[in-house]
Amino acid sequence: MSLSLQGKKGLVIGIANEQSIAYGCAKALKEAGAELAVTYLNEKARSHVEPLANALDARIFMPCNVVKQEELEQLFKAAEEVWGEIDFVIHSIAWSPIDELHGRVVDSTTEGFCKAMDISCHSFVRMAKLAEPLMKKGGSLITMSYYGAEKVVDHYNMMGPIKAALESSVRYLAAELGESNIRVNCISPGPMMTRAASGIDHFDKLVESAQSHSPLHRLGTTEEVGNMAAFLVSSMSTAVTGGVHYVDAGHHIMA
Repeated sequence: MSLSLQGKKGLVIGIANEQSIAYGCAKALKEAGAELAVTYLNEKARSHVEPLANALDARIFMPCNVVKQEELEQLFKAAEEVWGEIDFVIHSIAWSPIDELHGRVVDSTTEGFCKAMDISCHSFVRMAKLAEPLMKKGGSLITMSYYGAEKVVDHYNMMGPIKAALESSVRYLAAELGESNIRVNCISPGPMMTRAASGIDHFDKLVESAQSHSPLHRLGTTEEVGNMAAFLVSSMSTAVTGGVHYVDAGHHIMA
């Protein structure tokens, strides 16, 4: 059995530039034959994402700021109008107020914590709700986490509990949507030099640690995350759901 996504259609949400994990996923999905819908955050981001969407031959290219529920709903409505149904959703979004990300969890504000939770975690739940009626023959929902959800990682701070909630949500969604043959999975890359990661304080030290302590003595790449996403979308993973799948050169197994 070869990995082919011919005939599969779905959404990739979270591309910011060529270094984005979401773009690595989109490229792998496209190369395997899938048709894509691609989003951009706002007009400022559009000029960075539109050339990438064109290179991917995206059938749909729309704004999607998940804080605005109407934009999220419009995206799924457009997918229904263009395709009638979808097979996958890639959720690659994380956000935190920068000052709170650099501070202690115990000092986080209710407003900052709740907004970070809504954007980074609950937006995936809301996407799952919108995707369910469009996944008429089943489908695959995928989000992105990090090892800081499982263990305390220096300087990951508030995003640790939020990613832990995301991973737990994956398990509950997998249980609830299994009857509809919708599989829900999480990919956990190691540190990667993306724009989102640049907000983490002392990120260079996380990178150095991952390179020196992982069994493969290197970082994972966005292309390798994309390969995992393509596998989780494909018919080769039809019994795989509810899991966290590490693409971090083995760093998570090391003490």
